[in-house]
Amino acid sequence: MVQLTKTKEVPEKLKVGVLALQGAFIEHIHILQRLPQVSLAIPVRNTDQLSLVDALIIPGGESTTIALVAERSGLLEPLREFVRSKPTWGTCAGMILLANEVTQVKEGGQKLLGGLDITVTRNKFGSQIDSFEAPLHIQHVTTKAENDDDIYSLFPAVFIRAPVISQINSPDVKVIARLEHSIGDTDASTIVAVRQDHLLATAFHPELTKDDRMHQYFVNLALESLGKRRKVA
Repeated sequence: MVQLTKTKEVPEKLKVGVLALQGAFIEHIHILQRLPQVSLAIPVRNTDQLSLVDALIIPGGESTTIALVAERSGLLEPLREFVRSKPTWGTCAGMILLANEVTQVKEGGQKLLGGLDITVTRNKFGSQIDSFEAPLHIQHVTTKAENDDDIYSLFPAVFIRAPVISQINSPDVKVIARLEHSIGDTDASTIVAVRQDHLLATAFHPELTKDDRMHQYFVNLALESLGKRRKVA
């Protein structure tokens, strides 16, 4: 579980940006504004805004479009540099962009930020009409229900044209969630959330629920990661 150590190197409050080039970004901001450890939650559309934040969320949307707009606006390389060292969470399309390898890409290819040693398969569940919600047990996020050791408060994960993680390419990547049941042709136990050091990725959209546990987990992860990096520095 992500635990915080109270040292001078760990900031008490976190400034979080949400990439706002395309996709569902405002919902992330609304949830972040509710968390006590977050002092600032802003949309990020340029390098000046990116320089203000300690951590970044790359939201769902259309990964090819997000990459294209980032490149045209001069953000692609600054984002790649940010992702190499600072806490970043990719949801759905954001997970695609954080992967080092992607299959079923559009004609012309897919520009990536990279960082996660995983292979992602795009649009695994089909088109938007095939969207669904599935309860998940997420390591360090879901908790046992009060007074019942056998019942967990599962996370209501929303999948919209969702990718999946088809391969883990490094022992440094930790699986934190899998499908509980098969969905169409996609098997139960398919990987839908991972963490690798300061990077987090989910195939689903936590911002489309009222549940803030995934955002709280990312904030804790970010504070822990920043504390470790500042100690090394």
